Amino acid sequence: MVITQGQYTAEEFIQKKIELLKDEVEPFFAVDLEDVCNKHIRWITSMPRVKPHYAVKCNDDVNVIKLLSYLGAGFDCASKGEMKKVMDLGVSADRIIYANPCKQSSYIRYAEECGVETMTFDNEQELLKIKQIYPSAKLVLRLVTDDSNAVCRFSMKFGADMKTACRLIEKAKDIDMEIVGVSFHCGSGQMTSKAFVDAIQNARTIMNYGNKLGFTMNLLDIGGGYPGNTGTEDYFAEIAAAVNQAIDNHFPDDGSVRIIAEPGRYYVASAYSLATNVIASRDMIDNETGDEKYMYYINDGVYGSFNCVLYDHYVPEPCLLAKNESNEKFTSSIWGPTCDGLDCIQTSIKMPKLVIGDWILWKNMGAYTISAAVQFNGLPYGKPIYFMSKQFWDTIKEAYQPPRRKSQYDAQLMRLNSTDCSNEIEDDMLPWILEDPIEETPVVTI
Repeated sequence: MVITQGQYTAEEFIQKKIELLKDEVEPFFAVDLEDVCNKHIRWITSMPRVKPHYAVKCNDDVNVIKLLSYLGAGFDCASKGEMKKVMDLGVSADRIIYANPCKQSSYIRYAEECGVETMTFDNEQELLKIKQIYPSAKLVLRLVTDDSNAVCRFSMKFGADMKTACRLIEKAKDIDMEIVGVSFHCGSGQMTSKAFVDAIQNARTIMNYGNKLGFTMNLLDIGGGYPGNTGTEDYFAEIAAAVNQAIDNHFPDDGSVRIIAEPGRYYVASAYSLATNVIASRDMIDNETGDEKYMYYINDGVYGSFNCVLYDHYVPEPCLLAKNESNEKFTSSIWGPTCDGLDCIQTSIKMPKLVIGDWILWKNMGAYTISAAVQFNGLPYGKPIYFMSKQFWDTIKEAYQPPRRKSQYDAQLMRLNSTDCSNEIEDDMLPWILEDPIEETPVVTI
């Protein structure tokens, strides 16, 4: 954690860190945890009846999980690994929904051992599997939705249609399994409200049928898909208003139904900004026009932080940190550092001429980046550096306190050495001081 005496933007913080670096450096994320907190405040004020359960798969950064746990959020976990990670940080089992309709048998056993009762399903084979392994589980029936306007669609893989859902409720009744509610997911990066409104209406219909058959249908999970990039605030406000109206229409606020959601990108997308360095370039001439064009190679790519280009259909936009006096722009492409020709971040973009050593900033890089990155070719991807104002830190630092135990260090100010920040920084270049000797989360002040 880097605590700043004043308020820094991500770009300002990155510039500050670059000033301390030598020529060749690794990529890094500037993570604004205050942005995550502000998103949480916006959520609970915009949709007060809907408790967020953060989708861990979107970004499993432990410092994000710690903060959201401290703020009171629940968690949407899709595997044994995600459940373990969250619970190892002190989250209780009743704050977790195992929201994967297709579960490995051993993971269902693990959920039972840990006390994670609530889990989703959408087909008869999954229902029978859970019955055999975890008969006391509390089941949530996932419905199919119209996700045609989403960035990433899930309906071709998950969800039961209305007719199938009724049949599954009847089957659960026959085999004495408890269904407690209904869930849906309108697709990741959903930009319209109608999909949510229609899905809430369908959920009400299915929950009415479940109640008629004797189940106590007391949970509605309205899934994820909420936009989180900078500039999407109006889209979120539109969705929130429509969801509130639909909930009030179909689920009166009488305490009989608990309503949750599974936001992922909403929380983290805009909080992460990635800084990359131009490590190589190539000058070329367009054979047709005779114009100059350039290929730039940076030190992170689609196997690392930019895997969102392949998996999340994201089109990242570069922002140059160095001021370029020339207004002339050239056709350019941007490539990752691996030996694979697939490792292309931008195939064609107009931008000023760059030189080796220039830095490029990429905003809105918190969703589906770190969680799926690998070190292909042995090349590192961006590592997070967290920054926040001292005023904000003082309000949330309790979230990062380790379990109480006797420290081997005296509570004194300590010099942070070069290995704690970057292997490119010499000790005498660091003006940062460790503020509190928190073993699990080093904290420095600038």
